[in-house]
Amino acid sequence: MSKFDLEVTLREITKENWRDIVRLKVAPHQEQFVTSNAASIAEAHFNPEVAWFRAIYALDVPVGFLMLEDNAVQQEYFLWRFMIDEQYQGRGYGRKALELFFAHVKTRPGADAVETSCVPAKGGPGPFYEKMGFVYTGKEEDGELVMRREF
Repeated sequence: MSKFDLEVTLREITKENWRDIVRLKVAPHQEQFVTSNAASIAEAHFNPEVAWFRAIYALDVPVGFLMLEDNAVQQEYFLWRFMIDEQYQGRGYGRKALELFFAHVKTRPGADAVETSCVPAKGGPGPFYEKMGFVYTGKEEDGELVMRREF
């Protein structure tokens, strides 16, 4: 199977699979760039009006997590969290998951772009986001550089 043909899906996090998602971890040198999945899931539950979050699966194996700040009222969409487990990085799962994420965001009211932000440090996700079509906006938020991807 080529990396462009990966069977990647975004699935709801349920009482049956949440433990598997919480166990997923980035490499130690990447921990400064993303909040733990446990904290993200808790944050999502306390912000149900805007949080849309999913587990990333390759076939039936959980490999990552992502979360959208889905503000349909203001028609603003933000990739709030995104991670692929250390052992599954570099296999195309992240790229495919973001393609599915973009397809979802495009279905939202007035969605013509999505933003994210990243820590400007060596080893950070900035170059990956650039490959996925995000561009730096010149804005900064909480010490992170804001990026935007137009649809």
